[in-house]
Amino acid sequence: MSEMKSLAKDTAIYGLSSIIGKFLNYLLVPLYTYVLARTSDYGIVTNLYAWTALLLVLLTYGMETGFFRFANREDYDARTVYKTTYITLLISSALFTMLVVIFHQPVANVLGYPDHAEFVEMMFATVAIDAFACIPFAYLRYRKRPIAFAALKLLFVLLNIGFNILFLVVLGKNDVFYVFLSNILATTIQTLCLLPMTLPKGGCFDVKVLRAMLRYSLPLLVLGVAGIMNQTLDRILFPYLYSGADAQTQLGIYGACFKVAMVMMMFTQAFRYAYEPFVFAKHKDRHSVEAYADAMKYYIIFSYLILLGVIFYLDIFRYIISSAYWEGLKIVPVVLWTYVFQGIYFNLSFWYKLTDETKWGAYFSLIGLVITLVLQIVGVPLIGYWASCGSSLVCYFVIMLLSYFIGQKKAPIPYDLQCIGQYTALTLGLLAVYYALRLYYVHNMWALMGIGTVLIALYLIVMTRRDFPLSGLPVVGKYFKK
Repeated sequence: MSEMKSLAKDTAIYGLSSIIGKFLNYLLVPLYTYVLARTSDYGIVTNLYAWTALLLVLLTYGMETGFFRFANREDYDARTVYKTTYITLLISSALFTMLVVIFHQPVANVLGYPDHAEFVEMMFATVAIDAFACIPFAYLRYRKRPIAFAALKLLFVLLNIGFNILFLVVLGKNDVFYVFLSNILATTIQTLCLLPMTLPKGGCFDVKVLRAMLRYSLPLLVLGVAGIMNQTLDRILFPYLYSGADAQTQLGIYGACFKVAMVMMMFTQAFRYAYEPFVFAKHKDRHSVEAYADAMKYYIIFSYLILLGVIFYLDIFRYIISSAYWEGLKIVPVVLWTYVFQGIYFNLSFWYKLTDETKWGAYFSLIGLVITLVLQIVGVPLIGYWASCGSSLVCYFVIMLLSYFIGQKKAPIPYDLQCIGQYTALTLGLLAVYYALRLYYVHNMWALMGIGTVLIALYLIVMTRRDFPLSGLPVVGKYFKK
């Protein structure tokens, strides 16, 4: 019981710090869209941040997972494993940084920024620092120091926001250069604060340990690359595929409107932090399959509620970004559905994790990658960023279905499909009513939000009567008991 309490406490700290960090970073979206001089500037930010997400996976090459695996094995010395991993990532990150400094102009030419090689140099150097720092951060988790971990993660967020406000608002430097400068300054300071408490003590660099770790970790790289490309390929490929002259402007609009839907992603992230330890803790419980089924049902119920809320109040949410980006707001419902499918796929993925058949995760990710790649290559030149968001939607919908049907054969879980189907039908019905009224009868913003409020109230009535009776609420529940 004490171990579970400790796990729950650590999970809460890691999860809360991640959610708060993502929310605070989310506040940079309105700052960028309102302050940066051109819409295309945010396109540059969107594109280069997508590249850094991919590079971070490549530069860590599965060694973070490898560290946890080998540090916890009885036949390996944890201090030697840490020092070996630490030195290896330090060397590879340093070599990558040197290559960036030497070849930043040719790389910038290939990426489409021949006149702004300094952007590429700063961002790629930043991701090299991040790649190295992932191992000291992993060490904090290994040593069960969640408060230090969370404090340093939040330090970066606060520094990044502070530098952005200083440069873009206080000093009036409305140039994208200062976005990247803020990031590298915040990352450097965070890493300098991290190093004193995570320097390797004892152990030695062991080539045999490194070889064993690489044999274990490098296959994970394939899965990691495929997974991250499913999430970022749309923003990486767009400038190469879009046929118009305003590719960066269109990418900026797409990236900003994509961020409007991030409230769904933050919910999914919070659910992951709570759900993953729950699943593994319940694995040996004879009632575990029922618990997994209930968790899926509740995830879908609340996801639909958030989806309806964002869509029905989009006329308010749109002020998160500048009006220069509003032409792309029609993609927000598509992005919301993508996040819903992504969350369902995550919940379904536990069947292959718990049965040690993780190869299926690689298969699904690679299938999704092929779908994303083909649809973008064919679609972006024709319909622009609609193909970008549509490819993600189709990708996660297909791999969600594949994971469900294969999982039900390998490790069946009695999901309440009737209940899930009824909530899905209810959600689609409410959306149909809203869009019919919006398109043909009601055009006033406040009237539309009033209609949306009534429709959400109907959803809540069904939800509370069927699955969340008000009598079950703490403190106030007694007032609803018959």
